[in-house]
Amino acid sequence: MPIAKILAALFLTVTLAACGGTPQVATQTEIAELARGIRALGPDVDPVEAERAAQITYSYTRQLAIQYQITDPPLVHNTKVNLGFKPRGLCWHWAEDIERRLKQEGFKTLTMHRAIANADNQWRIDHSTAIISARGDDMYDGIVLDPWRKGGVLFWDELRDDTRYKWRPRAVVLAEKRGKREEEGGLPAAAFE
Repeated sequence: MPIAKILAALFLTVTLAACGGTPQVATQTEIAELARGIRALGPDVDPVEAERAAQITYSYTRQLAIQYQITDPPLVHNTKVNLGFKPRGLCWHWAEDIERRLKQEGFKTLTMHRAIANADNQWRIDHSTAIISARGDDMYDGIVLDPWRKGGVLFWDELRDDTRYKWRPRAVVLAEKRGKREEEGGLPAAAFE
């Protein structure tokens, strides 16, 4: 093997190893900030539910990072998942699992949504997330909960302030994809359920 290839492989290994580590444990300040953000979603949001949602979101993000074996930046991890080297950890896995866990709480004043960005952009891959809002509000009034974006470290922000992505309701995006595939004579609608 030529020396250049050996050095390139060594550089890549060291670079990727530097990205790994133990999943982050949230501080009480981080949890309190998210709880404040959730409470600010509306006057009817129960402060106890907001605190519980924040605590669960941070602790479950850490649990999933361990379960998914996150040791790399998101796109490297995605490649490993797609090649079968890692079990889960694509953005939609994070969104699905966070949504499912928070729905288990049976919140009375909060509700969960799912969203997808970049679905209509041929140059970027789709990105999925979970969103929490006050009960009765739509996702556009909610908070994005996105542990994928920073490789197992929770990113959150009000959806309207998350300018990195143009979020759309997951159900709308999937319906558009189903329609397009059927028009092209591809997979039947049941393939997207």
